[in-house]
Amino acid sequence: MNPSEIDRITAILPFLSTIPHRDWHHAELVSIDPSTPHRIQDGHMLQHAMFMVKGSVRIHKISEQGREITLYRVQGGQSCVLMMASILGESEYEASASIEVESEILLIAVGVFREWMDHNKPLRQFIYQQFMQRITAVTNLLEDIAFKPMNYRLAHFLYTNTNDDLTALKITHEQLAVELGTAREVISRMLKDFQNQGILSLSRGNIRLTDRLALEEIIQQYLS
Repeated sequence: MNPSEIDRITAILPFLSTIPHRDWHHAELVSIDPSTPHRIQDGHMLQHAMFMVKGSVRIHKISEQGREITLYRVQGGQSCVLMMASILGESEYEASASIEVESEILLIAVGVFREWMDHNKPLRQFIYQQFMQRITAVTNLLEDIAFKPMNYRLAHFLYTNTNDDLTALKITHEQLAVELGTAREVISRMLKDFQNQGILSLSRGNIRLTDRLALEEIIQQYLS
């Protein structure tokens, strides 16, 4: 890897800036897009630590019944903490990962990554910070699923993923169900109810908001 490429990567992943250039031959930068036959699934034994330089990877769980839920996304400047836990614990990966858009990923062989962790404080701090952030995010997700009604969660998702200028979402009922950890039938029923209330309009693979204020009122009703 040439010095200019290393500089570009460390501008995005600054915790690697203390790694000597001579050691970067252990790292590899790969480009992957959604069409690439590359999918890491539950139970996989990882051979490389992975850091996102750009793009987006969705981390999700699939139940024995085939139900799926999104845990979080890994984007530029981040890493998957479940992958790091798997590597450091020498155990199987406990989720699945799917490439969402064209992405650049930095790969570091597991043995080299462990050595870098032992001798690189900024890298250790980054990994620990990622653990804390993701634990908080997943805990909030579990609390949402366990304690918050689905009409609030759906309204909150639609509200936070749109704005006054962007009122349409290109998303299927199945994709929404995966994001919220419920059945497609539940999402379809609630979206139809929202449509009957004049909050949104539905077309194939698209949801267009017609009354964002009504969504805000649903959210506030739960929070008050």
